[in-house]
Amino acid sequence: MRVAAIDQGTTSTRVLVADTDGMLQIACAITHQQFHPHPGWVEHDPEELLANIRKCLDAAGVVDAIGIDNQGESCLAWDAETGEALSPVIVWQDNRTEEAVARLKDRGAASLTLSRAGLPLDPYFSASKLAWIINNVPAAKQALAAGRLRLGTTDAFFLDRLTGQFATDITTASRTSLMTLESGKWDADLCDLFGVPITCLPEIRPTVADYGRIGGIPVTASVVDQQAALFGHGCRKPGDAKITFGTGAFALAVTGQEIARAPEKGLLPTVAWKIEGKTTYAVDGGVYDAGAAVEWARRIGIVSDLEKDLDWFEGEAAIERGVVFVPALSGLACPHWDRTAASLFLGMSAGTTQADLRQALLEGIALCAADVVTAMHAHVPIGSAVAIDGGLARSRYFAQFLADMIGRDVIVADFDERTAFGTAKLAALGASVTLPEPKTELHIFHPRVANSSAVRKRFHDAVARCKGWRELSE
Repeated sequence: MRVAAIDQGTTSTRVLVADTDGMLQIACAITHQQFHPHPGWVEHDPEELLANIRKCLDAAGVVDAIGIDNQGESCLAWDAETGEALSPVIVWQDNRTEEAVARLKDRGAASLTLSRAGLPLDPYFSASKLAWIINNVPAAKQALAAGRLRLGTTDAFFLDRLTGQFATDITTASRTSLMTLESGKWDADLCDLFGVPITCLPEIRPTVADYGRIGGIPVTASVVDQQAALFGHGCRKPGDAKITFGTGAFALAVTGQEIARAPEKGLLPTVAWKIEGKTTYAVDGGVYDAGAAVEWARRIGIVSDLEKDLDWFEGEAAIERGVVFVPALSGLACPHWDRTAASLFLGMSAGTTQADLRQALLEGIALCAADVVTAMHAHVPIGSAVAIDGGLARSRYFAQFLADMIGRDVIVADFDERTAFGTAKLAALGASVTLPEPKTELHIFHPRVANSSAVRKRFHDAVARCKGWRELSE
């Protein structure tokens, strides 16, 4: 049996073809444009994303089942009758709703989103983005008045156009701030709070479910990309954790049947997956800028050759020599949730080199991720090892420094398409088969330091200095 897993991410769309004999192959990968019409705005063209999915499916060849993972909080509006997109995709990184969210906070609305959705009030999530579309896109207003408006995350748009099914899965719905976490249903009070008509939202289905057919092939799973990666890493029991270092860094740990509520630590309870009527929960902590910070450094000339410049650094850490970087290009996520924070390099002198800055860049991203792991462990005990994947996982220095900072083994597999593989495994379950685990070599980085508290204290001092900067400079 062959399965096609569509991994529709922030910067690219790719398809993994997997079969029950253990074959794993990326059959196609296509990047798409990022649009930044105003500072802080991030958009995608929904038709470009859809066209890329179709190209990937064509490249996959003959398959027996399809799974699709999506960006999570990215969302848009479209016409119920024609399927035409009425807005761009507003990407999860976008912060255009910052002022609207601040007004809701002033009204005391944060307690409602925390108690029902389990999420803080933040532009990161879909609800305020969907409200912005209704209030600012004339075509969406007209469609709403005519009873033809559909609102949702990108998965619902893809499924509607490709299969004719207006549906989303429970993991994606849990990232909107519009779903009650316990019930797995849209919440009328949350929809009223944000001004999102509940009648315009898709049906919520389990992760493994019937999502219709594309060219006669059943779509048997739909899921958020980070939950797909969690499943793809083999995390199943409470305390199992992974971190994916993509555009941002996304750490998830399984909590089982427990909904881990820890807003004071900046952690987010979320649905990991729902299979055969059983909902498994996870706790989520994110870093806005991981690969995005590396790409920024490449654009301005600090990094030229990603593999050569970032693989390894000899000697002591840059932060131990006083040079530190805080990756807050888009603000700080867990455990701070401060969109007014700004990136900084600190401790430079006339003798500071580009290599020092590159080393500090990697360390800053790792230290932010370590703060997330620490916050998680205080609420849900994390195991003795954490699996990582994504571009930064290919840097030996980064993996080793992260292991030193979290005091746990860091596991890196040669096969790193864990998001797509998790989606493939879920889709295979929907077709009543089990895919074998990939045959891959594991690289284990053991902690080398007994106590990282001094380094982490220095980093926290730098973080404190960058908070509120954008607010002060306006």
